[in-house]
Amino acid sequence: MQLSGAEIICECLLEQGVDTVFGYPGGAALNTYDALYKYSDKINHILTAHEQGASHAADGYARATGKTGVVITTSGPGATNIVTGIATANIDSIPVVAITGNVTTDQLGRDSFQEVDIVNIVKPITKASFLVEKVEDLAPTLRKAFEIAQSGRKGPVLVDVPKDVTANKTEFEVVKPKEVERVSIKNPEKIKKVQDMIRNAKQPIIYAGGGIISANATEIFKKFAELTDIPVCCSLMGLGCIPADHPLCMGNIGMHGGYETGMATDKCDLIIACGARFSDRVAGDRDKFGAQAEIVQLEIDEKEINKNVKVSEYVLGDLEYILEALCDGMEQQNHAEWLETLGEWKHYLDNKIPADDKYPQPKEILGALNEIKSDDDIVATDVGQHQMWVAQFNKAQTPRTLLTSGGLGTMGFGMGAAIGAQTAHPDKRVVLVTGDGSFHMNLNELVTMKSYDLPVVILVMNNTVLGMVRQWQKLFYGNRFSQTDPHRATDFVALANAFGIDGMRINTKEDIKPVLEKAFALNKPVLVDCRISPDQNVLPMIPPGKTVNEIITEM
Repeated sequence: MQLSGAEIICECLLEQGVDTVFGYPGGAALNTYDALYKYSDKINHILTAHEQGASHAADGYARATGKTGVVITTSGPGATNIVTGIATANIDSIPVVAITGNVTTDQLGRDSFQEVDIVNIVKPITKASFLVEKVEDLAPTLRKAFEIAQSGRKGPVLVDVPKDVTANKTEFEVVKPKEVERVSIKNPEKIKKVQDMIRNAKQPIIYAGGGIISANATEIFKKFAELTDIPVCCSLMGLGCIPADHPLCMGNIGMHGGYETGMATDKCDLIIACGARFSDRVAGDRDKFGAQAEIVQLEIDEKEINKNVKVSEYVLGDLEYILEALCDGMEQQNHAEWLETLGEWKHYLDNKIPADDKYPQPKEILGALNEIKSDDDIVATDVGQHQMWVAQFNKAQTPRTLLTSGGLGTMGFGMGAAIGAQTAHPDKRVVLVTGDGSFHMNLNELVTMKSYDLPVVILVMNNTVLGMVRQWQKLFYGNRFSQTDPHRATDFVALANAFGIDGMRINTKEDIKPVLEKAFALNKPVLVDCRISPDQNVLPMIPPGKTVNEIITEM
């Protein structure tokens, strides 16, 4: 059948099983949006307030579902406004396909109105980027984009489509998408070697990263951890790969991880890194990180092997295949004594970190949230102190229920991510935990939440300062609070009301439970202004480039 390029875009989206896209229209994308109007009974389009919000929403949709998120924008600023969202998805290995409009092919390279070379702009932050100059190439390129986004180590792909390509017509035939080819184990001879290392270890740990969730390997991972009886220390992206209340789950590892995970890293004799990349926020001093231990890396991306930390052995391939192979023939292991030691370390800092009784505590707010929400409800965060409190105190029981910008650390990510997750899962509740600094960056997306009646509960940890940067200024810059006490007069409750959203406040400890219960009971978008202390710190903290031996427990 003869179809226009714009219609081909819609048909290809349907081919790929896409039923929801996020975006913002504009001149160069008008043909595409005209086609979306005709396909509106099959493709749900969520109009955000800003293209960055749309890119984060596509990302959040992908994180919450495992599917490929889709964002559609116009040319020029419409395209450049999604760059931060693409970079966020790229470093966290999230499958997103971005479809941008551009000026007509005869206007390319002439500094035309709203023209930008987005294909080259995003090359360093995508798995691939394509400019489609002929309508005949459009369908094959889009199919290739989805295949690349989901294959191997997942990530974003951009397809730039000039306006005349969306107007021109060509023959189109529906093609059933190919099954994504999974990566087989590249060095299977290493499996027995790693099994022997596990058998010989007395004090092993698993360093669990986001690759476990990305590979949809949480069930086999749990089996592997239980069979080997190895405690699990999760990166920020790995939280949820094993239930938070599982006896083997030690919680978050790294700069703001628990004392027990820091000590485990320092005293273990074997580290098994599963889908983790030894980020500087985990391996502060990379020369000393696990220096006393053998390190095994289980990884799909060969470029990550020995990139940050030198490893003793590695197995390369799809993580699910690797874990299945490691379980095959492995006897039940027992590390009861080691686990008991870790349990003692878990309580080492009890009562050693001072609390401020004058204000509601983030720990108490998140503790109450754990009691109210279900295990399948989703928590999205922005970036800063609140993000680390969520890592410490939120109980992520199931995969894909914690959405956070791990690698790029994108303030403003959470609003879009919450929109994407709530759109994907109307049967679940989504909670956005943010700080007043991050919230100010993309608060315009309140209009999107209201427009689509998305029942997101927004908890603004409002300390009136840029908390994490200010904490570093206390520790490393002699209390010189340069531009971290902005003296903003924003009334978040009044702001929410201006967008047509209910607003509430938590001023005291006594407010916490009743206010959160009321917010959840409303079953519509609601903002809760949580008035916490400007001097509330995230502790413990391992300074950058240091080890657990230099951990900070009070300030």
